[in-house]
Amino acid sequence: MSLGRRSALWGAAGLLAAGQARAEDWPTRPIRLIVPFAPGGASDLLARLVAERLAPALGQPVVVENRPGAGATIGADAVAKARPDGTTFLYGTPGPQIVNPYLMRGLPYDAERDFTPIVSLVRAPNLLVVNPALPVRTVPELIALAKAKPGELSFGSSGIGASSHLAGETLKLKAGIDVTHVPFRGSGPAIAELIAGRISFLIDTLLLFTEHRASGALRAVAVASARKSSLMPDLPTIAETIPGFDSFAFNYLAGPAALPESVVVRLNRETNRILADDTFRKRLTELGLEPIGGTPADTAATIREEAGRAREVILAANIRAE
Repeated sequence: MSLGRRSALWGAAGLLAAGQARAEDWPTRPIRLIVPFAPGGASDLLARLVAERLAPALGQPVVVENRPGAGATIGADAVAKARPDGTTFLYGTPGPQIVNPYLMRGLPYDAERDFTPIVSLVRAPNLLVVNPALPVRTVPELIALAKAKPGELSFGSSGIGASSHLAGETLKLKAGIDVTHVPFRGSGPAIAELIAGRISFLIDTLLLFTEHRASGALRAVAVASARKSSLMPDLPTIAETIPGFDSFAFNYLAGPAALPESVVVRLNRETNRILADDTFRKRLTELGLEPIGGTPADTAATIREEAGRAREVILAANIRAE
């Protein structure tokens, strides 16, 4: 081999080694964790809990940056268009990659190609609740009442295309009932209207109803996820009446496309360690959340599966963003 050829190979090897060293040194700068919602909501709370644990594990500040608007599209687009240098990540919720591709036309990003899935964080089980004045205590009773009074019952949601909307439409389709959807700007107003008796039922994140159930302002009928909740082990699931019914909010971490594999591996590893911590798991359980973890491939598979569910409901119910 000629000296020139050897020099070229040694140079290439040196560049590769330098690149690997830089990746192993990641992160060298503060990290932005973009939450596509306003401060104060459930996603914001969970993102801050994760960021608080990630910062010491990674040796750099992890700053939560709220980018609300357009059904989580603005925040997601900021991540999709960010440089893949390991400084910008998305706190993923069902909107950006699961619901919006079928709900909205002209998304500014490609939901499949423009993101790198990193790790699954939590499942937030949904709960079916009613106003106590409604004469139902079980799912079969709710279905029977809706069939006896077609078009008279209504369900609320936190907005068009929200998890609570899709859950209600799924119940409507699978149970074969005629109920009216009433969208609100957030879960808070929907809960207030349910307590006031102006809507009949609501299917939303379990943790939102803790105080209202305890005070008797609302009645829990069933857990909407496929598995029973450890917080309410005596409460049945909707799936016991409607096989296959499984409604939950899925949260995960993602980055822009073309992230270095070593960055993905490191962030996945550190996040899994956090999710395995007994103290952290206890905190999540107290909030009614189920920690997940797993590989990037697991996260990608869940996104695809949930996107398929969302597509089915959105098309069947002819849902369109306002």
